[in-house]
Parts: sequence; C-alpha cells; structure tokens
Amino acid sequence: MRIAFVVPRYGPAIIGGAETAARLLAEHLVAEKAWDVEVLTTCAEDFVTWDDVYEPGEESIHGVRIVRHRSAAGREPAFHPLSASLLAEPASASAEDAERWLDLQGPVTPALADTAAHWDGDAMVFYPYLYWPTVRIIERVAVPTILHPAAHDEPALHLPVFPRVFEAADALVFQTEAERHLVEGLFPVASHHQLLMGLGVDDPDIRSRPGGESPGSSSLDRRSPVRDAPYLVCLGRVDGHKGTTMLAAYFARYKERHPGSLRLVLAGPVVDAPPAHPDIDLLGPVSEADKWTLLEGATALVSPSPWEAFSLVVAEAWSARTPVVVNAGCAATVEHCRRSGGGLRFDGFGEFEVAVDRLATDADLGADLGRRGRAYVDAHFRWPLVIERYAAFVESVVARSAQRVARA
Repeated sequence: MRIAFVVPRYGPAIIGGAETAARLLAEHLVAEKAWDVEVLTTCAEDFVTWDDVYEPGEESIHGVRIVRHRSAAGREPAFHPLSASLLAEPASASAEDAERWLDLQGPVTPALADTAAHWDGDAMVFYPYLYWPTVRIIERVAVPTILHPAAHDEPALHLPVFPRVFEAADALVFQTEAERHLVEGLFPVASHHQLLMGLGVDDPDIRSRPGGESPGSSSLDRRSPVRDAPYLVCLGRVDGHKGTTMLAAYFARYKERHPGSLRLVLAGPVVDAPPAHPDIDLLGPVSEADKWTLLEGATALVSPSPWEAFSLVVAEAWSARTPVVVNAGCAATVEHCRRSGGGLRFDGFGEFEVAVDRLATDADLGADLGRRGRAYVDAHFRWPLVIERYAAFVESVVARSAQRVARA
C-alpha cells in the first residue's frame, strides 16, 4: 500500500497534537506494515509564523519519505485582527471573509498543492482540518482521501469555509466519540466511511522508536525541583490558549491556601510564560526520556486545555500509571476519564483545589486511578492494535473507491 500524508509541518522537533499524531502513525505504518509512506509538507517548523526553516526537497526519517516545499506566504499580520473579528461570531462570517481568513492564516503553499494534485498512490491522508494545505488540496486530488480532522469545538470550526472540506473527504478518522458527535452535528457526514481510532500510545516499559532509536537517558535527576519535591506536571505547549495561564493562576492560589512542598512543572515550548512563582518550574521543551521521567514521578498530570481532540499526554500519563486531572470543558479528555475511571476533572478553582488536594494527600487514590488509566490504554490504544485497525480501514477505503470507479 502506498499512501501520502498532507500536513502543514512535519518533523521530530515539532510538538503538536495533530502533527505528532500524523508523524507517529506514518512511522508505525512503515515499521509494522512495511507500507510505502510519503509526507507532503512545507518547510515550516513554527505554526505561529510558518517561516521556512527546513530545506526544500526530500529526506527520509524512520523510513518515511518527506517532500518539503517552500511557502509563498506564512501567517500575515492582517490575520490577527481579522481572526479576532470573525471568531467572535464565526457562524455569521461571510464566505468571502472566511476564505480570506484561511489564506492569511497560512501556510499558503501552491507547490505543495500541485505535487499533491498529481500524486498517484493508493490514498492521501490529511491532518488536521484547519489549515490551507487541507482546505485547498483535498478537493483537487484524484486518489481516495482520508481526513483526520482533529476537531474540537473551537470557533474556527464554525466558519463557512469548512463544510466543503468535510464533504470532499472520502473517509473520516476520529480520535474520540466526542469528536465524532461534534463533526456529525455540524456537517452532513453520516454517509462517509468512518473509523473511531484514537491515537497510538507508546508503552514506557518498551521504549524504542519504530526505527530502532532509543530515546536516551533522562537528565532530570539533576534538576532538584523534580528530584526533591512532589509535583504536578503539565506537558505540551505553554500557551494561554492551552489553559496553562489559568493553571498557573489556580496553582498559585492553591499554594496560598495549602502551603507545602507541592510544585507545578510546566514542560514544553513556551508561547505565553506565566508570572514567575517560587513553586512553578518552567522547563521548556524536554527530551523523550525526560518526558517519561516527569510522568512517572508526578503526583498527577494536569491537562488544563478545553480544546483537545484526543490528548496524547493524558494517555501517556496513564501509560506511566499516573492519574490525571482534566478541564471539565474538554469533551475528549472528560470522555477518557469517564470511560477509564483514571482521572478527576475540574470546572473552576474550587473543583481544581479539591481534586489536587485529594491526590496530594491520598497516594492510594492516585495509584488506583493510575492503574485504571493504564488498563484503559492497554485495551484500546497500544500501537499494534491501532495499526491493525487503521490499516484495515485504509484498505477498505481504497477498495470501496475502486468499486465506485468500476461501477461508473
């Protein structure tokens, strides 16, 4: 089977939900199914600017062939005021303004679109729904198309530019029931071929990359805040949009009411640094080995984001047998907690305070939640299970398309 992924950016240095999910899936399809997998993408690394960072052309990473193209335009300065205006009432936006919003958001990459339009493999996979490469390309390709929307109930999803994107897809892959219900409620996709797949999750007891690369050893044993005190950890982009500003404020208030040794560790690329606090550690990006060390030693992982389509870090925390605390406004992470029994949720500071205090003072509760979460991930999201489900689905999409062509 020969498939191509179309994503706005790609590479091991890129930390992002949809981009990471696409990369790991591509690598595991090569390693476990021996498929011929290509990635058609831009030269960008940063989604804020879409500036060209990587060299254009071809390279191979873990057996995946990557073809990069320079962008004609990144994120234009005019995007921000237009976006603020349109997303205040997205359902009222005109089609013209929504199209302009998409182009100003970037990355505008006509060369990528032309390459994809002439690509002649078995199927083309798009991640996520939101950006120019998906919207401008999915209608142009001749092969069967599979869209991984990575959708959550954000204002942009309601702009009038996106209904045709979902209509153009031959098949849809969802990460949670919540995502499927959201999309089905907004777009006429009931007749589309669909798969509820989730994401694949590494087992920390078997730490190896699909290409055989070891993640290395952790350096965190030399960082005294992690070594010497109990802590909550939040992994991922440190960004107000992801809820980290709120989390830092909640934690600072918690420490006023509950003095003690508990710390908060924020690990990931820093977009919006919270105000400095003596009990909050801002680590920046961490290695794969450091990530697992953080998860294994934490009192709990906190996922403060209200907008997640799956949340890989929640599943990774459970893989490390660590309980989670999630934002009650995020349908995907709340669904995980409900199905697994592996976490607590909070809606406002009062519930955050209660959840954290319970986990900080009751080790047995944390251990029980962690065990439940681990069992849930083992049952549904280990890579061999995910790859078998996905490979069978892609093959069925290709066969279904061939049957339609034959009937025509």
